[in-house]
Amino acid sequence: MGMTIAEKILAAHSGHESVVPGQLIECTTDWVLCHEITTPAALRMLEERGMDRVFNPDQIVAVPDHSVPAMNIKAAKMYQKLKSWVHEKGIKHFYDVGRGGIAHVVLENTGLVRPGQTLVSGDSHTCNAGALGMFATGVGSTDLAGAIYAGRVWFKVPETMLIRVTGDMQPGVTPKDIVLEVIRRIGADGANYLVMEWVGDTIDRLDMEGRFTLTNMAIEAGGKTGIIKVDDTTRAYLAERGVTPDQYIEYTSDPDANYKVVIDVDASQVEPTVAYPHIPSNGRVAGSDRIAVTHAYVGSCTNGRIGDLRDVARILKGRRVADGVQMIVVPATQAIWKQAAQEGLMEIFVDAGASVSYPSCGACLGMHSGVLGPDDVCISSTNRNFVGRMGDPSAQIYLASPATVAASAVAGFITDPREYNAGGTEAAD
Repeated sequence: MGMTIAEKILAAHSGHESVVPGQLIECTTDWVLCHEITTPAALRMLEERGMDRVFNPDQIVAVPDHSVPAMNIKAAKMYQKLKSWVHEKGIKHFYDVGRGGIAHVVLENTGLVRPGQTLVSGDSHTCNAGALGMFATGVGSTDLAGAIYAGRVWFKVPETMLIRVTGDMQPGVTPKDIVLEVIRRIGADGANYLVMEWVGDTIDRLDMEGRFTLTNMAIEAGGKTGIIKVDDTTRAYLAERGVTPDQYIEYTSDPDANYKVVIDVDASQVEPTVAYPHIPSNGRVAGSDRIAVTHAYVGSCTNGRIGDLRDVARILKGRRVADGVQMIVVPATQAIWKQAAQEGLMEIFVDAGASVSYPSCGACLGMHSGVLGPDDVCISSTNRNFVGRMGDPSAQIYLASPATVAASAVAGFITDPREYNAGGTEAAD
């Protein structure tokens, strides 16, 4: 029996010629990603046990992102803990406030993480990096502590779900709509502890930004990680970051690899999709209901990249955010913020009546910079719409693509983005 991409990577990192789903293995980890929320808890575990060391400071990346700049004294202390640890241990890959942004998006652009590698972090959206053909997953603080100390972590080898996406996407449809449609079909636990492997001619045509959106949301279906094989698009992306093919290993799934389930998606039939409260699997076609919104949020590790901001700008240009709607745009990194400014996108956002914030996870998880109040209704390009996720438990969160968020902000209610062209006048009532 052949192996999948994920199984081959895990076999290579555990000293086995082959592995099978359900097998317990101990793997070396190439990279550990740390931020200021979950890492301090792991460090305390090590300190309390006299195990205060780092397996290799050159294989750790630290990016404060969840509550920075600090929103209160508690957040400031967590930031201080991470920063002092970084300096004490000589960790050189430190992307401080003003030099980084949202950790997963910062990391994907560094050229550090590469195909065939393993990555763990105390953050569930670590699966984001799977678009590079690597095994990347979130772990709890205890496993994070072990990875920091020993550079090793245990896994139960996961089974794999094959998601085959074929056909051309309709204008106005984005990778966010594709992944929301898949989660709608399989359910919020439909990929429980599975690897979600994306294939098909639709995937082959996606740029890396779109691929990161797909793998980022594997956890929203219960997945262990998402993964996409390396192709010319991946190689070109890495080459732009100074990484050559001799610096990584490409794995592909064998023709006779075993998949727990195979999902077929006709991309031409997918429409702009919105996940209604309070679960990402509650998907419906955008504009199915005329639901008034009070907030519109664009950002996060899922959809805060430059292509996302361009989509928003195309809709906002020459239009205004509806009265009564607070729109916040959050570029995912400092580099993206700067590029958006250079392209004139910031001026479009401001002229439309949107607020542009600094790179941070912020309101995505209800930390700061746009937290929702009682009974607020938010359409968001983030990844989760659980009760209380972005603020008050009574608030309603609808997940959508950046284009759908922008169109809804202009209309004042949840709207199909296909009703808006690249420019034009303000929407009719």
